[in-house]
Amino acid sequence: TLDAAGARYRLIEHAPEGRTDAVSALRGNEVGHAAKCLIVMVKVGKKQRRYVLAVVPGDARLDLQAVKELAGGSYAGFAATEKAEELAGSVSGTVLPFTFHPDLELVADPALLKVPELFFNAGRLDRSMALVTEDYVRVAQPRVEPITA
Repeated sequence: TLDAAGARYRLIEHAPEGRTDAVSALRGNEVGHAAKCLIVMVKVGKKQRRYVLAVVPGDARLDLQAVKELAGGSYAGFAATEKAEELAGSVSGTVLPFTFHPDLELVADPALLKVPELFFNAGRLDRSMALVTEDYVRVAQPRVEPITA
């Protein structure tokens, strides 16, 4: 857990919201400091699929081509909502920038890691977390690759 790891964070209560731009306004953070979490399905070979939890700045667009290339796939697209929620363990709009599922690979864009604090919904639409970025990197240990358009 974050407490056991000595991570520095704070919780922020707000009106229920899952869209990055709107929830950033409620929390009072710059949109670029929000950790936008997107689950991508990559087809590798004829029948194999890999899933990537892509974490990018809230004001950036995910580059699906980059994720496809990283995963060595022939196609990449957003995972179906049901599959994404199963892998993330939470509903759409509340996905954490951590992976707790062995089939979900965590990749973070380096631009996101330049800000002092990351903001994201904490598994609920009405609660967010502000987490010190260096503690996020230490605890989550994401693969860091450029994945924004």
